[in-house]
Amino acid sequence: MRRMTIHTAGVTATAALEDNSTADAIWEALPITSRGNRWGGEVYFQIPVQIAGADDARAVMEAGELGYWPPGSAFCIFWGPTPASRGDEIRAASPVNPFGRLEGAPAAFDPVPDGAEIRLERA
Repeated sequence: MRRMTIHTAGVTATAALEDNSTADAIWEALPITSRGNRWGGEVYFQIPVQIAGADDARAVMEAGELGYWPPGSAFCIFWGPTPASRGDEIRAASPVNPFGRLEGAPAAFDPVPDGAEIRLERA
């Protein structure tokens, strides 16, 4: 299984990637450095990957899931409710392609501020 490391604002996390075309495209683009945007319990940031929505794209995610948002060419880290959530669910702005999951506590991203530099690399 492929793993990547995410470094940002004093947080270092490892994520396991799924076996799908979205994960393949992101893996091939690593390493990536960008600036994150906070949206409730989500950090998202633009990456140099452009792919369409996948057959398994969905808006409701689970804590710790990673998704790719096609309209913004964005890598998304989910761990809590967003402004689009209904109740306690974790909802993206629109469907994302799930491609991986954090290993460890996803709430570690809670203190990450808007605009923080994020570095992704192969683990």
